[in-house]
Amino acid sequence: MRILMRWGFRLVLFLLVLAIGVGFWKREELNRLWAVNSLFHADRIVANFSNMERAFLTAELPRGNGPVSDLPQGPYVALPAQIEAWIAQRAVTSLLVLRHGEIVHESYHLDTAPEDRRIGWSIAKSYLSALLGVVLAEGHITSLDDPVTRYVPALAGGAYDGVSIRQVAQMSSGVTFNEDYLDYHSDINRMGRVLALGGSMDGFAVALSETFARPGESWAYVSIDTHVLAMVIRAAAGRDLPSLMSEKIIQPLGFEVGPYYLTDGQGVAFALGGLNVTTRDQARFGLMIARDGRYGGRQIVPAEWIAASTIGTAPTAPGQDSYGYQWWIPSGAPEGVVMARGIYGQYIYIDRNRDVVIVTTAADRAFREPGVHRGNVEMFRAITEIVG
Repeated sequence: MRILMRWGFRLVLFLLVLAIGVGFWKREELNRLWAVNSLFHADRIVANFSNMERAFLTAELPRGNGPVSDLPQGPYVALPAQIEAWIAQRAVTSLLVLRHGEIVHESYHLDTAPEDRRIGWSIAKSYLSALLGVVLAEGHITSLDDPVTRYVPALAGGAYDGVSIRQVAQMSSGVTFNEDYLDYHSDINRMGRVLALGGSMDGFAVALSETFARPGESWAYVSIDTHVLAMVIRAAAGRDLPSLMSEKIIQPLGFEVGPYYLTDGQGVAFALGGLNVTTRDQARFGLMIARDGRYGGRQIVPAEWIAASTIGTAPTAPGQDSYGYQWWIPSGAPEGVVMARGIYGQYIYIDRNRDVVIVTTAADRAFREPGVHRGNVEMFRAITEIVG
C-alpha cells in the first residue's frame, strides 16, 4: 500500500512538474492567446490598439534614410459641437483633416498621441491594393485574370482552385468564410487564434475547401481573399511583404515613423489587417491616393491603377457600398470619393474632387450597430463641407 502511495505521489509530482514545464515552454503563446481574448475589452481596447506589439509577433517596415515628407500646417479649422459629440460617441482616438495637402485639423483623444502606431485593421487591405498596382506595373504579374494557383500552386485542389487574382482583389472568390467578429467559432476568429499562437496563415488559407458560389458570380466580404492576394504578390515578386511594402510604398512617401505588421509564426505579414501606422502617415498615404498615385514629385503608384482600383467593379448588391480592388466607394457618394475602412472605426476618407483627406482612428465597440457606419460617412461629408 505504501509502495502504491509512494508511486502515486511521484506520478502526481511528475505530472505537476510536466505541467509547469509546458507552461513555461508555451508561456509566450499562452500570453498572446490571453491578449487576443482580452484585446477588445472596454478597459483595454484603446491602449491595446496603440500597442499591438505586446500581443502579437511583428515585423518592422523601415522608413529608410530619406527625409520626412512635409505635411504643412494650413489655417486651423475648429469643429462644431456636433462633430465633437460624434468624436466622443464613437470613441474616436484621432482625427486628422487635410485640405489641399495642408493639415487644417489634427486632434488626439482618449490619451492617445501623434506618435502612436495604431492598428488600422482592414485599412491594410488598401495598402496591399496600392502594392498590387506597383507589382503589376513592374511585370511580376502578367494579368489580373491569371489564376492564383499560377503563382501559388499550393492553393490547387482547395477552395481557391479556379479563382483569379481579380476575383480575390474584388472579394468575389466565392470562398466560404465566416467574418462574424462576435462569434468565437467564426473563421475570422479562428484565424486570429492561428495568428496569436504562431501558426501559419498560408496553411490556414490552403486548408480552406468550401465555396458558396462560382468565382466572380457574387460578392461577399471575405478577408482571407486579401491574404491570398498577398500570397500571390509575395510569390510573384519573390519578396517578403514587409520589405516590399517598405521599398515601394512607405519609403517613397517619406513616413515619419516606420510602421509594423503583425505576423504569424513563420514571419508572414498579416496583410489583411495587421498594419500599424501613425495618423499623420496614414494621411500621407491617403494624399498619395487622392493625387492619383503621385506624391512628392514622384509617381509612386501608376495613375491608371489608382483609377481602376477605386471604382466599384465588384458585384455588390444594389444600394450597398460598392467595392473595387480592396477599396470602398460609399453608397450615394459624390464622384471622386473613396475610402479605406477598418473595424472599430478606422477610416481614410478621400474626396479627390474637393482635395480633402480625412483620417480617423477609433476604439468604437459599437461599430457594427445599425446606422453607425452610415453616420460616420455623413460626418466625413459634413467635415468636408466645413473645411471646404
